[in-house]
This record gives sequence, structure tokens and C-alpha cells, in this order.
Amino acid sequence: MSPEEWTYLVVLLISIPIGFLFKKAGPGLKRWGAAAVGLGLTLFTCGPHTLHSLVTILGTWALIQAQPCSCHALALAWTFSYLLFFRALSLLGLPTPTPFTNAVQLLLTLKLVSLASEVQDLHVAQRKEMASGFSKGPSLGLLPDVPSLMETLSYSYCYVGIMTGPFFRYRTYLDWLEQPFPGAVPSLRPLLRRAWPAPLFGLLFLLSSHLFPLEAVREDAFYARPLPARLFYMIPVFFAFRMRFYVAWIAAECGCIAAGFGAYPVAAKARAGGGPTLQCPPPSSPEKAASTEYDYETIRNIDCYGTDFCVRVRDGMRYWNMTVQWWLAQYIYKSAPARSYVFRSAWTMLLSAYWHGLHPGYYLSFLTIPLCLAAEGRLESAFRGRLSPRGQKAWDWVHWFLKMRAYDYMCMGFVLLSLGETLRYWASIYFCIHVLALVALGLGLALGGGSPSRQKTAPPATSLASGKLREE
Repeated sequence: MSPEEWTYLVVLLISIPIGFLFKKAGPGLKRWGAAAVGLGLTLFTCGPHTLHSLVTILGTWALIQAQPCSCHALALAWTFSYLLFFRALSLLGLPTPTPFTNAVQLLLTLKLVSLASEVQDLHVAQRKEMASGFSKGPSLGLLPDVPSLMETLSYSYCYVGIMTGPFFRYRTYLDWLEQPFPGAVPSLRPLLRRAWPAPLFGLLFLLSSHLFPLEAVREDAFYARPLPARLFYMIPVFFAFRMRFYVAWIAAECGCIAAGFGAYPVAAKARAGGGPTLQCPPPSSPEKAASTEYDYETIRNIDCYGTDFCVRVRDGMRYWNMTVQWWLAQYIYKSAPARSYVFRSAWTMLLSAYWHGLHPGYYLSFLTIPLCLAAEGRLESAFRGRLSPRGQKAWDWVHWFLKMRAYDYMCMGFVLLSLGETLRYWASIYFCIHVLALVALGLGLALGGGSPSRQKTAPPATSLASGKLREE
């Protein structure tokens, strides 16, 4: 592990006891205490580069105040433009930010765009109320008022997920501050249930990254190996990649659970990133709060079982970095300048690659996803519905195997980063996934398969085993 990875791990681990300290605190102490911890961590890891986050916050707040009716698009343009400036600092002869500054900036971009969208929704609702002449009751997820500058700063620098996620909306943050009877919200048992696989994943990461180091792929000697060895190598590289993020995101979720952050009644049917989807009145007494069943789906960032054992590429995206996937679906996919599912996905993947960075490997990997989506959608539509139940089961196993190989392949671009090294590796295995996807797409089209968004085949399997085997 690099020194930066050790720092991330320490930050994640110390957030757990800090969470227990804040859980039962009042709204004021939660707001300013959590902001002080987050700002302290930012200053410690980012130093003077903390100025970048402050400039981004002030710029977004100014846009919200100036144009509340259109601040979402303006905030998206502002924060994404600042990301370009932020990443071009070395080219401009300015000090290069630390990796921690980049992590803070990434999460802050998501939070500020979401905040602007929530303020815009509030402004639209208020205008509708004024036009209709009567006041409606509180709407699901709507803010009570526009946050002040200090409230915006406290949300932006809240220590929860400040470097690793999960992403959360301002409404989720407010619900944590105003959580009724926080002592009745379970923390310890859900935390232990969530944390138990993390040590195993950590050991698997250390073992796989030691036995199959990524640096080997950068050496000329690697390309003298036989083709099967080169093909196989991407499997343990992606395995180590997954184990690393499983540990980080589980630890980040545990920090939220310790603080009771993102806890909602099960009846609210909360979604990762978005929060409750059904109106659910808060408990009115400690007794009712104690008898209420809660979950932490709002801050759930990874479904390890779903990631590894879902059948389709499409589903694999939903189980990985789940709160960010919600953000992309809500704020990018829905407003994409196209109606086709595949083209909307391509637009979303392009902006996701840009959000991650300017390295060509990101774009090569993310823009391979729409091709895989189109190929699996057309071929599944043409074939799967015609098969017997046993044939569909066999199809799903083959589909799952190819899905995992596609993600192995795309991961290489994500970790190698450079254009030359990514293309060199892909060329050494004859661009096999691109070729296979193009053949599958052509076959699906020839057989009359429908587009992914208009499939009328038998419902596809989402995973290869019963949901009872899924992690808690």
C-alpha cells in the first residue's frame, strides 16, 4: 500500500469512533462539529490547496443566490469547468494539488451540483404555490428553505464521506441534523453486519496485488509472455481493484452507520444516494422510534455480491459506487441530449470519465461500456427469450462470464491510465472484448434483436443465485 492509501485508511477508520460521538449530539453540535472535523481533515491532507474547495463552494453559492430558477445547470457548468482548471494547474505552472485535494474536489462537485438542483426544485415549488394561491404540505425530499452561506459550508465540509464518499444530498444531511430520538437509531449491530467482510477483502487485496502487481504490465518482458498468460493477467488486476474499493467503501459506510447518518425507516424505501422514495412520518416518541425498523440504504455505496455475481454489464454498473451512480442517473443521464438508451449511456459515461480525470485510460474504458450495453441488449433480445428455462440458465452463466471479462478488460484502462499503455495491453490480447462486442452486436442486429430500452424478452436474471445469499 502506498502512503496515500494508508492515509485514506486512517481517515476512514477514525471516522467510525467520531461518528459514535456525534450520533446523539444536538443539531448545532452535529452541524458545526462535523464541519470542523471535515475542514480539519481537509487542511491536514490538502494544506493550502484547500483553497480550491473554498473557491468552488463560494462560486456555487453565488450562482444559487443570483439565479435560483436555473442554478442547477449553472452549478454543473461552473463545477465541471473548475475541474478542468484544477487539473490543468501543472500546465499553467501552478502548484499541483495533492491526491487528497482531488478526492475532496470530486465529492464536492457532486454535492454542490445536487445542492443547486435541490434549491432549484424548491424555487419551482414555491412559484407553483404562489401561482395556485394555496400552500401544499411538505413534499418528499424538498428543502425547507435555501441554505445560507454558512450552512452551505457546513454541508460541503462535513467529515462524512469527504474523501471517499458516499455521496449524499443536502436533504439527507438535514435529516441527520434533525433526526428525532437518535439514540433509538441502531448503529452498532448494523455496523458489525456491514463490516465483517472488510478484513477478508483487505487480505485478498494485499495477496492479489502482491502476486500480480500492476507494474508488471508496464514492462517489456510482460509482452513476451504467451497470449493465455496476458489474457489471464487482467483477471487478478481487476480482482485486486475490486477488493481495494470494497474495503474503502465498506469502511466509509461504517463511518456513516456509526453516526446514524442516512438512517431511515425501512417503510420509506430509501434508495442509495437519493434517500426516501415514500413519505414516512418521523416517530413521535422514543417508544415509537425504538420499535421502528431502520436501514442505511441511502448511504449504501457498494453491493459486493451484486457486483461480482450480477449477470449483465448494465446491472454491474448499478451495484458499483451506487450513490455516484444515482447522481449520474439523476443529473446527467436524464438530461442527456439523446433519447436512445445507448447514446444516453455514452453521454453519461463521457461525463463520468471527465469527472474522474483527464487520463485517456478513463475515456477508453468508460466509452467501451456503451458498446457492451448495446451488444448485450441486442443479443439478449434476439436469443434469450427463445430458450428453454435450462437454456436461459446456461445463457446467464455464459453472459455472467463474459460480463466479468468485459469489466476485467475495461479495468486495465482505468488503472494503466495512459493512452499508450492501455492500447498496448489491449492490442496484445487483440482487442478481444471490442471484437467480441462488435460481433455480438452485429449478430443481434441480424437476428432482429431490439434495442436495450425496448426489450420484450423474458425477464433477465439479475444474479446467479438466490437473494438469500446476498450480504446484509
